Amino acid sequence: MRAIVLGGGLVGGVMAKDLAKDRNIEVTVCDRDEAVLNRLATQGPIKGIRADLSDFDSMKTRVQDYDIVVGAVPGFMGFEMLRTVIDAGKNISDISFCPENHLELDGFAKEKGVTAVVDCGVAPGMSNMIIGYASSLLDETERCLILVGGLPVVREWPYEYKIVFSAIDVIEEYTRPSRLVEYGKLVERPALSDLELITLPGVGTLEAFNTDGLRSLAYTMKAPFMKEKTLRFPGHVERMRMLRETGFFSTEPVNVKGVTIKPIDLTASLMFPVWKLKEGEREFTVMRIEVEGKKDGKRLLYTYDLLDYFDDETKTTSMARCTGFPCAVMARQIASGKFDRKGVIPPEYVGQNHAVFKTVMEELKNRGVIYKETVTEL
Repeated sequence: MRAIVLGGGLVGGVMAKDLAKDRNIEVTVCDRDEAVLNRLATQGPIKGIRADLSDFDSMKTRVQDYDIVVGAVPGFMGFEMLRTVIDAGKNISDISFCPENHLELDGFAKEKGVTAVVDCGVAPGMSNMIIGYASSLLDETERCLILVGGLPVVREWPYEYKIVFSAIDVIEEYTRPSRLVEYGKLVERPALSDLELITLPGVGTLEAFNTDGLRSLAYTMKAPFMKEKTLRFPGHVERMRMLRETGFFSTEPVNVKGVTIKPIDLTASLMFPVWKLKEGEREFTVMRIEVEGKKDGKRLLYTYDLLDYFDDETKTTSMARCTGFPCAVMARQIASGKFDRKGVIPPEYVGQNHAVFKTVMEELKNRGVIYKETVTEL
């Protein structure tokens, strides 16, 4: 079997190396950075193609020779990349976090006979998959909650935070309105709103705030209450609110002594180097999923907890592991025909396939990413 990974960055590289461990999978990575390709070539039997991934005409031709495509391009390219792969008639497992609605391409994918599993990371991704699975066990789902965060092991003033994915995407969490489901209706709340303290096992007390992470769940799941909240160390939100309200996250140009700049550009140049995870620094991913509802007249609460740390042996960040492994596992499931539902498939639909869901959970466990399930009768 031949697999092509589009993008060899932090997460794409993890997926390529994971797939390359299978003797029956020939792995090729496509990336514009030759240094990235050279590094991956030293870390496993991984071939490289140097190319501009924004050249979608070439991409359509390039993916033709492969049995499965794995998407790991930047979010702003994700939708067109997905459209191109579908147009080529190729199946894909994708983690590209694009702002557009993937489901707009569902009819096109069905017409082409393509299986396209999208948003297949950690959150969105495993959060959706778990909600889809737990909801399918209930007669009626009433509430779904996602709590998730990537944090440094060592807290350092002033931010007590380090970048474990795109820095601009982090800033968007602090500025983009959050879409939640309340009483069965989609509503908006300001970013950084509904701040509360949450205590989780093995971590302690964190602060949680609304973020726009429901994505497809807001449209595919029938539950009257659903929301996602991001987790940070206490005090982080107040600092981000101060910066936002002062205008440091604004994209509107301002004039400073005759020079026109965008405040976000200045903020990025000053803040992102401070946020960067330095070599040797460890981080962790923490997530809790709650699905509450009724089954046979009983009220049940399904809780899934994840606490995953930086892998010292492979020097791989926890966020890259927790994001990349689910997508790589699903690529195998699609390529082997074990998951063959046609169309654009958000992960909650994968969760409804119990055999595939249990395989994904077992494969993640084999890689050290463990979700602890608790079922409570309320």
